[in-house]
Amino acid sequence: MIHQREDIEGIDSAILMHPSVWEASGHVSGFTDPLVECKTCHNRFREDQIEDIKICPEKNCDGKLTESKQFNLMFQTHMGPVQDKGSQIYLRPETAQGIFVNFENVMTSTRKKIPFGIGQIGKSFRNEITPGNFIFRTREFEQMEMEFFCQPDSADEWFNYWIEFSHNWFEFIGIKKSNLRKREHTADEKPHYAKAALDIEYNFPWGWGELETINNRSDHDLKSHSEKSGKDLSFFDEESKERYIPYVIEPAMGADRTVLAVICDAYDEEDLGDEKRSLLRFKPIVSPIQVAVLPLSKNEKLAEVSNDIYKKLQKVYRCQFDNTQSIGKRYRRQDEIGTPICLTIDFDTVEKDQCVTLRHRDTMDQIRIKIEDIEKEIEKLFTSF
Repeated sequence: MIHQREDIEGIDSAILMHPSVWEASGHVSGFTDPLVECKTCHNRFREDQIEDIKICPEKNCDGKLTESKQFNLMFQTHMGPVQDKGSQIYLRPETAQGIFVNFENVMTSTRKKIPFGIGQIGKSFRNEITPGNFIFRTREFEQMEMEFFCQPDSADEWFNYWIEFSHNWFEFIGIKKSNLRKREHTADEKPHYAKAALDIEYNFPWGWGELETINNRSDHDLKSHSEKSGKDLSFFDEESKERYIPYVIEPAMGADRTVLAVICDAYDEEDLGDEKRSLLRFKPIVSPIQVAVLPLSKNEKLAEVSNDIYKKLQKVYRCQFDNTQSIGKRYRRQDEIGTPICLTIDFDTVEKDQCVTLRHRDTMDQIRIKIEDIEKEIEKLFTSF
């Protein structure tokens, strides 16, 4: 969104902001989940995530649950040497508000005109009642959000555009189309600021779960911050000669959840007869290690050429150098972390043919290639994953 487009700028906004930011956004009054507590074991649950809202869902506990109460998900802390009500602030529950309060700064300094977007990746914090499913729901998480500012009458068009853009991106990074679906929010689950909202969900091992929400936030945010701060955040359109508060289309994604979905989709096991091979079939674009350089041994004869190859490839790819254990065990290790290509340097490399053995992760096929052809062969093979 940011590096490959001319209409989106990237920022890194503050985690700690003035409390009035969260009053204007509605988080202080409305960012809540329904909380119930078991009168027997005293465990707490989100009421909307349990089937029987009267009986405790914990195994071997049939205690009665309390009436639900609204629980604010923002973490509170204090700024300054004195801890009183006047020093109370919050850890940000989303990155979006940092974008809204910097809207005018970014527009002015970059000379952007509507439509344009501002995006960022960063930490958010929510005091979740029931975190779980590994990194799917945590209290500290990495968020990727982009706020796209547009004319009010073009908001529906941009809303649909970013839905398709996001869906296509998930497929691009390797998630199977069959494991993705779009689900519109019902009236009772739609955020208070949203004119329209849709989730892109992934079929996790435990069922369907949200990867990304695309919201049509209307003019709610800029209007609220404008009213709270007294700063005019309207935009004057030179072409139409009209002034308006821009509408905002927001693709908001959980980076941790996306990583989890990619891993779930990539994991595979193969029965090779005498053993079982575990591997991650990552697309090269998301593989943590794209190329592994594996000298056959630690012998000094192999060291110089192996290091030269590694240092050269390291400038282009995410690489790993490994010269311990047998070559078979090292291949298996690279399979398990999803490395698409392994390069083995042996004694023939330095004594005979100036070639290396290139191994393909998915097929386990091995070919000999000239050292000078390594990058060309890697690029060609990357298209086959």
